[in-house]
Amino acid sequence: MPKDALTLLLAAPRGFCAGVDRAIQIVERALERYGAPVYVRHEIVHNRHVVEELERKGAIFVEDLEEIPGQFPVVFSAHGVPKSVPEDAEKRKLQYLDATCPLVSKVHREAEVHFAAGRHIILIGHAGHPEVIGTIGQLPPGAVTLVETSDDAEEVTLPSDRLAYITQTTLSIDDTIGIIEVLRRRFPRIHGPRKEDICYATTNRQAAVKVIAPRSDLVLVIGAPNSSNSQRLVEVARGAGCPSAYLVQRAAEIDWTWFEGVKTVGITAGASAPEVLVQEVIAAIRQHYLTTIDEISVTEETTHFKLPRALTA
Repeated sequence: MPKDALTLLLAAPRGFCAGVDRAIQIVERALERYGAPVYVRHEIVHNRHVVEELERKGAIFVEDLEEIPGQFPVVFSAHGVPKSVPEDAEKRKLQYLDATCPLVSKVHREAEVHFAAGRHIILIGHAGHPEVIGTIGQLPPGAVTLVETSDDAEEVTLPSDRLAYITQTTLSIDDTIGIIEVLRRRFPRIHGPRKEDICYATTNRQAAVKVIAPRSDLVLVIGAPNSSNSQRLVEVARGAGCPSAYLVQRAAEIDWTWFEGVKTVGITAGASAPEVLVQEVIAAIRQHYLTTIDEISVTEETTHFKLPRALTA
């Protein structure tokens, strides 16, 4: 039986960002330099394929430093950690490497500057996300108030009228703009970042999805359920004109009933999803359809972050 024809719109940029690439390299270099095992506190990035690949190389993932049975090297994840974590590592005499994305570290520094200036800080982000936990943990308890939605921004009560806002780096740009507008209306003297906190990779991937979604009958976002930036890509695709947008971790999770009556499929990947999973999805689609691929690029990314000196000296 002849296969139906399908056009694939492949978003670019997609997949790994510079911060994710750096974090994975830190674990791999640590394994090369110190040998296995190297412990990693929390998933280095939110992608099971990446985690399992590093486990095969000798990485062991833990949620707490108490789980490390001796003085082994430990890597902190790309999402950042509260200040109490490196302090705990030093007490335990653990050699640690900080794989926090430099753009997350930028937000940490902003928080410290605002706090030193006597401002109460509003953090726009998602409760429970490791990046949010790490950012709040840069400052004493009570110094930061978390706001998740525009409704929160309308209702929040604060202990001071000297205010500043910072944001999680992986939010929906459109949603965040709406929250900031509410905060600026309610608190006209509030301080914001000199340069927006939402990272370049999040911005670029959402921009690319906004281009392909209106042209697509179906959008597949390759990424993990606990990946904030991947979840936001699904929301952006739906908001940009393709209600049939779904998150899949890999090809095995595709529901082929989604493809009924579909002529054009948009494909992208969250910043922690490797390209090999994108190609796996494309290969699976090709088993069912005659495909034409059109790569839609909105920009070229050239950002690169250096590795810690401990791994390059």
